[in-house]
Amino acid sequence: MRPRHIALAVLVAALWGVNFVVIELGLDHFPPLLFSALRFLAAAVPAIFLLGRPSVAWKWVVGVGLVLGVGKFGLLFIGMDQGMPAGLSSLILQIQAVFTALFAALALSERPGRIRVAGMAVALAGIAVAAVDEGAGGPVLAFVLVVGAAACWGVSNVLTRRAAPKDALTFMVWVSAVPVLPLLSLSLLFEGPDRDAEALAALDWSGVGIILFVAWVSTVFGFGAWGFLLRQYPASSVAPFTLLVPVFGMSSAALVLGEDVSPLRWCAAALLVGGVALTSGVGLRTRTAAPLGSGRTGVPRPVEQDAGAAALLSSATASGLPAAADTRVRRPADPAAPPPPGASASRTPSTPTNPDPTRPGTPPAAAPRSPAAAE
Repeated sequence: MRPRHIALAVLVAALWGVNFVVIELGLDHFPPLLFSALRFLAAAVPAIFLLGRPSVAWKWVVGVGLVLGVGKFGLLFIGMDQGMPAGLSSLILQIQAVFTALFAALALSERPGRIRVAGMAVALAGIAVAAVDEGAGGPVLAFVLVVGAAACWGVSNVLTRRAAPKDALTFMVWVSAVPVLPLLSLSLLFEGPDRDAEALAALDWSGVGIILFVAWVSTVFGFGAWGFLLRQYPASSVAPFTLLVPVFGMSSAALVLGEDVSPLRWCAAALLVGGVALTSGVGLRTRTAAPLGSGRTGVPRPVEQDAGAAALLSSATASGLPAAADTRVRRPADPAAPPPPGASASRTPSTPTNPDPTRPGTPPAAAPRSPAAAE
């Protein structure tokens, strides 16, 4: 990767990590479901009027929008509102790579190899260590809600892989429009119209800035830049940068929010990041993509990778982008190399022969040249 593209990948990972701190600050202004609805509303409007229609069937847009927007972000925001720390949330969400691999094995018959199975076991061990650490001093229900959010993320990754959108940014903008009304309805039902009205009435520039950062900087810019990188380079080169997200998330939470990171939590982080790296196939050799329409499902099959690796932080980037950058280019055959077995003997030799049969010592034009004649 070029240095400026490496810097862009690190910047996106940093923005996505810091985004958890911004979410924590936003929960001081809004109820969680209302906050999530406003986030998706700002991400969809006005971008939805500037971009064309998505290149996939509407069932995939609605399905991903409900699972990702209502399920994943709804559970995440509620979990953080119930006391789940921002830094730990950024770490626990990475278990979505394990859920993605499991759901892909069930729905897409993508059997993980031994290394990925070992990575799942290591990542689950990290979850267990984090659960012990959080259970000793934090709300267990909030922890479970964030794990549930990671599971919903895994489902949305599989749905996006099945949909295979050609334009990740357009797809993400339309997906963002889907959960707005369901989240607003759930907010009115469970959080109450009075609480929502009070939060909107107290809206200030700080609250507006938080919504714009989460919607435009983290979602629109972040996913757009990530999609650009996936178009330029193989997913196996881009995906490892997502492992920096919990690093930035935990560090920014410690600096801005004063969250304490215990030695047990650092141990959980090491296990989770290492396990996710193995589960995501980081460092594993990839296979060349099959042509469009190949396979039993009749959908484009990108270069083999875990569906959550390329989109570890967004289902919009989960193997739905064109795999042209991933396919290997065959080098042209060496003109000096001998012809393959069974090749026709009537091919013109690389060295021209004398067409005049009257000259002595000149072999016939149709006769094959011997090694001695070439010397």
